Amino acid sequence: MDTSSRGPNPFETDTREPLKKMVHDKKEKNKVLKQGFVTSKVPDNLDAIIIGSGIGGLGLAVLLAKVGKKVLVLEQHDRAGGCCHTFTEKGFAFDVGIHYIGELKGHTPFRCMLDQMTNGQLQWDPMDNPFDHVVLGPPENRRRYPIYSGKTRFLEELKKCFPGEEKAIDEYIRLVKKAGRGIWFFALLKLCPAPVAKFLVYTGLVNHLSFFFKMASRSLTEVVNELTENKDLRAVFSYIFGTYGNMPKDASFAMHSLLVTHFLNGAWYPKGGASEIAYHMIPIIEKAGGAVLVRAPVNRILFNEAKEAYGVSVKKGDEEINIHAPMVISNAGIFNTYQKLLPKDLQALPGIQKHLSMMKNGEGGLSVFIGLSGSKEELGLKADNYWVFPENNFDELVEKYMKGQREESANNVPLVFVASPSAKDSTKSTLTLVSFAKYEWFEEWKDDKVKNRGVEYKELKQAFIDSVLEVVMDIFPKITRDKIEFIDAGTPITNTHYIASSRGEIYGADHGITRFNPDLVATMRPQTPLKNLYLTGQDLFLCGFAGALAGALTCGSVILNRNLHLDAIALAKKTKHVDAKLKGE
Repeated sequence: MDTSSRGPNPFETDTREPLKKMVHDKKEKNKVLKQGFVTSKVPDNLDAIIIGSGIGGLGLAVLLAKVGKKVLVLEQHDRAGGCCHTFTEKGFAFDVGIHYIGELKGHTPFRCMLDQMTNGQLQWDPMDNPFDHVVLGPPENRRRYPIYSGKTRFLEELKKCFPGEEKAIDEYIRLVKKAGRGIWFFALLKLCPAPVAKFLVYTGLVNHLSFFFKMASRSLTEVVNELTENKDLRAVFSYIFGTYGNMPKDASFAMHSLLVTHFLNGAWYPKGGASEIAYHMIPIIEKAGGAVLVRAPVNRILFNEAKEAYGVSVKKGDEEINIHAPMVISNAGIFNTYQKLLPKDLQALPGIQKHLSMMKNGEGGLSVFIGLSGSKEELGLKADNYWVFPENNFDELVEKYMKGQREESANNVPLVFVASPSAKDSTKSTLTLVSFAKYEWFEEWKDDKVKNRGVEYKELKQAFIDSVLEVVMDIFPKITRDKIEFIDAGTPITNTHYIASSRGEIYGADHGITRFNPDLVATMRPQTPLKNLYLTGQDLFLCGFAGALAGALTCGSVILNRNLHLDAIALAKKTKHVDAKLKGE
């Protein structure tokens, strides 16, 4: 990165404002979140167009807006936010993708970044401690292991559950912390000059300089099996694999380490639900003259004869509306961007094909949404999560499920994540359950109308619902069938419709071991092989809320020609010092 001509810094000043009164009126919020696309709302003289309003797109739009750039964000769904959107059914509000967030304690760079991106208006409620419960085994032999946050408490409580395994637990946390701390090298490979990155990769220096990359090629199963013979402890070490979607034998230990360290100091939930995130970001984009418009499906990116991107085409009914800007940034994922939005001749370019050959689709997500009658106290719901597995042999369970016939697999779901957003936030009682399902199981109905996909589809969906409902009613004995007022499931093809994931995946491109190959990390940069076309979000960096935001920072760093990761760290230190002074510490 050429530091001689660095651009402006979006983290130059602390933009936090005193807390305004929280807006609960749905109509008022929708004025911000559901601004429909019409040509008259498109600002003139745009600096950039961003495709997709997930956090990787919105986050980048805010960073650019903070330095005065006029950005248009286009979203195909009817509301902004991507996986951070909220929907309502029969009076129950459900979050699509945010279940809990870590690294928000004190003045972490991550907390500082989120505060700046929402001008300090986004509030966070801490979850209970323990925040997670790992439940292993069939109903007649259930073992429950609480997961506590706090660097010492996490260890102490785990050691109480597994006496005699102290050495394994200490070594596990040592490896996790050491690998997790090395994530900065991941960002460095994407931001340093390409020849330097290639040199670090091809000489093998990257593995010597970074413990993250040293552990990246080792599977989670391999590492934990070396630490202990205790199968339940191995399972507890591995349980959070569901947050990125690879079974332990295919998962990179380095990726896993990031998740464990992310929650070591606690877990939080956005006050008012996930839609608050987009709600507080959009006004910042608008203040700089930009806009976030929904029901705006981009059907292609426009290129001139020199193969430079100069805008996008939005499909409205039978009409195509062309919008021009000097740069186009895609938060639509690598497969959508390269396979659906590029003209055929550009798709065939060797550089594009190389990128596509390095990545593969992640597994499809399955979500079940339940609305309940009764308060959280009456239903025994707390601000915590449950990870429920029928046994401790995760690799075998998941492999059998994924390779099985769909009807058989529907009755043998190997993992159910249970969260109660309503217990974290004071709305009507709800439960959200998350698992995985193969896109192919549902693919035959992908072209049917969303709310009318036929009897067979409904029956298959119901089989999955019944299977996971059994688990829920066993874990929460106060929840009975007569308490259920609403229940429905989102399958991989539901995800494709609402969040435009190419094969129903919720974590973007696959996060298995090959994703952490240093050559892939160095090759997949914000800059694409096509001039003026950039990538942001999960596929650029890593999955999840924090990973997609890191993608936004990385893309913003390239566009503004400065390291925004370091800028966020610098402002976090500054605000910590200022806040301490104000408190008289």
